[in-house]
Amino acid sequence: MTPQIKQSARELRRLQTRERILGAAIAEFQASGMAGADVGAIVSAAGVAHGTFFFHFPSKEHVLLELERREEARMATEFVRYLRRSHDLTAALTKVVGLIAGLEQRLGPVLFRELLALHFSPTRPSDDDWSDHPVIVSLVREIERARGDGEVHPEVDAFFSAAFFLLGVYGVLTTVTSSDTRDAMLANLITTARRGLESR
Repeated sequence: MTPQIKQSARELRRLQTRERILGAAIAEFQASGMAGADVGAIVSAAGVAHGTFFFHFPSKEHVLLELERREEARMATEFVRYLRRSHDLTAALTKVVGLIAGLEQRLGPVLFRELLALHFSPTRPSDDDWSDHPVIVSLVREIERARGDGEVHPEVDAFFSAAFFLLGVYGVLTTVTSSDTRDAMLANLITTARRGLESR
């Protein structure tokens, strides 16, 4: 029984170290962007040796991948919880916009753009596909639900509709700085997407 306790303690220390490195890296990325982030500053803030960073994260890009996975899971959980309540498709699209805009506010514009740049990068160090991203999976299911309920046209492709909508949201958030203009564009995006999906 003692070896199992030691193993658990070692695993707990490993996870705590990983969390310290992740937190320090996120703070550095928020201040300097990923390209300008200094691994030396990250390990110094985390209180670990230089090689420990690369033991946990093979590259700075892998830090962003970890952050992306966590944030997507968090947003998807909140979105699914929202979808359990009474709603229509317009309200669901509005909720998605709110979740993504909230992510940008939480991370800051620099890190948010870095996250999106990596997400769409052809050199992204991951071989996942859209079904590995719980937010788009949940939105696709919601559009499919609405299609089944007759809210949207029966020939609507749920995946492409979800993907184009999310691309529009990302585009507005990363290119428009005026909050009034941005809010108006996002509201128009929701209205336009909804009209494009209508069954009649």
